[in-house]
Amino acid sequence: MPHSVDKVKHQTDAPSDDVLEAIHAVMHRVRSLQHRAIEHLPGAPTPMDGKVLGFFARHPGATQSDLAAHSGRDKGQLARLVGGLRERGLLQAQPDAEDRRNLRLALTEEGRALQQQIQRRRRKLSELAAAGLNATEKAQLLALLGRVEANLDPAREA
Repeated sequence: MPHSVDKVKHQTDAPSDDVLEAIHAVMHRVRSLQHRAIEHLPGAPTPMDGKVLGFFARHPGATQSDLAAHSGRDKGQLARLVGGLRERGLLQAQPDAEDRRNLRLALTEEGRALQQQIQRRRRKLSELAAAGLNATEKAQLLALLGRVEANLDPAREA
């Protein structure tokens, strides 16, 4: 089966020391490769489906509100996404024992199997991205990215 080609121009007029442009270029390539890696899986999950399934794999019994707080995404968007995953039989919901208005969400067996496939492909992509870096370089890269993320913390903007 032929692979799609990422036709986005990778060179820009941005200065070569533009950190955000470099991060954007890497993430654009990662998203393109992620999409290619999962487009053939059953049900053709989207990258966002994978993120939601991953969240509930790590936090079984969490609520949709927990997901919204964790992701910072729009609650309406998440409601549609969660609803679609439930309709496809990938997520199941149980009313909260203390407040039956809240639904506790968890992966179904089918959802767990799909999430594991997505996770395996993500790990392979991570290995590809870090190919040629030794352990010290990987640790330095992770530390530097952590500092960049901390610099962008909303609390620092004040």
